[in-house]
Amino acid sequence: MSERPLLSIVTPCFNEEDNVDELYRRIRAAIAGLTKYEFELIFIDNHSEDGTVAKLKSLAASDPAVKIIVNARNFGHIRSPYYGILQSRGVATIYLASDLQDPPELIPEFIKHWEEGYKLVMAIKPVSKGVAWVHALRKAYYRFVDGISDISLVADSTGFGLYDRKVLDHLRQINDPYPFLRGLICELGYDIKTIPFDQPRRLRGISKNNFYTLYDIAMLGIVSHSKVPIRIAAFVGFALGLFSVLAAMVFLILKLLFWESFPLGIAPVVIGLFFLFGIQLMFIGILGEYIGSIHTYLQRRPVVVEKERINF
Repeated sequence: MSERPLLSIVTPCFNEEDNVDELYRRIRAAIAGLTKYEFELIFIDNHSEDGTVAKLKSLAASDPAVKIIVNARNFGHIRSPYYGILQSRGVATIYLASDLQDPPELIPEFIKHWEEGYKLVMAIKPVSKGVAWVHALRKAYYRFVDGISDISLVADSTGFGLYDRKVLDHLRQINDPYPFLRGLICELGYDIKTIPFDQPRRLRGISKNNFYTLYDIAMLGIVSHSKVPIRIAAFVGFALGLFSVLAAMVFLILKLLFWESFPLGIAPVVIGLFFLFGIQLMFIGILGEYIGSIHTYLQRRPVVVEKERINF
């Protein structure tokens, strides 16, 4: 048995048959000079519908350091990567996406800063060569979340980076079934070393993110780390209630003073009702997000159910 410290590299996959071979090659090239460490390469496949698993099995057959977890079904874009990270055994774990937008060439730099004493080394992407408006929207969202959160989040982070075993032990103790990982690690309070990089465009395959997945991540980040939205809802509710009472009193006084010449009309009533109903529905939705988050936590369903493991 090797006496070299074990480092883990975890990457989630879903329909990435065009990228896994190059990803493996680039990871191997990046760690080739790090001979004082032993590595395990964990690929967690989220029930791919193409040839991703077959290609991974071929890699695992030729390299025993390649380990595969195949999920019984698609467990989503949050649970599957998180579960893969928690299955690592290394003294530190490096997480990167399988679409090649997270360059494996940064791995030696992650390890260098980890050796300096940082428990968290995170890559950030102030520049992205992907869709410009999507990148701008994400930057605006993270500035917003950072502004309303009780903690300071790492701007422009995608989760790509290195996590010390102590950090992952904390996450295992928290045992959150649906975590916002980028916020959760900031809650722990460790100093975080950030490494900026220019995110390249996806060259092959299509992005697995859509409006729903982006909305899911966005709302999860907000309800997990801030009570500001629900307090705004309460404040606006009180303010609108007070305004409605004052408006009703004004209308009543005007009608009593000018009974014959002051018509109430139906328009103010209809506009006021639709406005108030819209505000109420919006705030009920915000409340529902918080309740849904609590419901998910209390259900305590397994993060992922595995179909098979290879090389563990």
